[in-house]
Amino acid sequence: MGRAVDTGTEQLLCDVQDHVATVSFNRPERRNALGDIVTPALRAILLTLEADADVRVIVLTGIGKAFCAGGDVKGMGTGRASTDQSVDDRIRELQHRQQTLTLRLFEMPKPTIAALPGAAAGAGMSIALACDMRIAAESAFFAPGFGAIGLSGDYGGSWQLTQLVGPAKTKEIYFSGRRVQAAEALALGMLNEVVADDDLQDRTRDFACQIANGPPLAIRYMKQNINRATQADFRTCLDWEADRLVRVAQTEDHREAVKAFVEKRPPVFRGK
Repeated sequence: MGRAVDTGTEQLLCDVQDHVATVSFNRPERRNALGDIVTPALRAILLTLEADADVRVIVLTGIGKAFCAGGDVKGMGTGRASTDQSVDDRIRELQHRQQTLTLRLFEMPKPTIAALPGAAAGAGMSIALACDMRIAAESAFFAPGFGAIGLSGDYGGSWQLTQLVGPAKTKEIYFSGRRVQAAEALALGMLNEVVADDDLQDRTRDFACQIANGPPLAIRYMKQNINRATQADFRTCLDWEADRLVRVAQTEDHREAVKAFVEKRPPVFRGK
């Protein structure tokens, strides 16, 4: 039986079951667009789940037929943009918002999975790409969307996409603003898996539970190693791998895994 986690708003739902936290955008009437209520709630719940020892995997998804449509375009041109903030202040504010959302997702010590029932557009695309893995329904698609409203992009989508598909393909997608349907996204490496629309929830839960049953500390170090591999040279990564492996070899989970292997039974990991 799962437990609900209070996010402070009905626009963002969260429940935890079998060590898997599922966080759901809940603005289906706005295609789960971001806003001044849901976005701060997402930042806060990520911190809560990072500190929750019962949570080993985080799934981010959307209620209805969209993952997240990105910024609420109808609200643009009001609010922050009409204040007396200087350009430099606005830059610093956006940098902070990015660091506390997509950078936090990228550096989260626990694995993250984006489950896409439909569109991941604009900043919603950036959020999905900041997760470690992505599973999509057949009807899902990515769309940068920034050029259509005269913007260049934010929340790290251009960096994440370049890591996945290279600069030339990223420029094509961003410059044209075209949709990348699920089948193409899978072929490009933007998705790990595509499933039938009706199977998305069950398949995502099965995959998340499989990871959640693994050794949490070792998986945390795996994520650190792989993230570092996108930014450091081979020698640095070798040294880092040695440090992480020796440290995790001292854990109870490692001893339990060895014992279970000898006894020919599944190991029970406790994150210690």
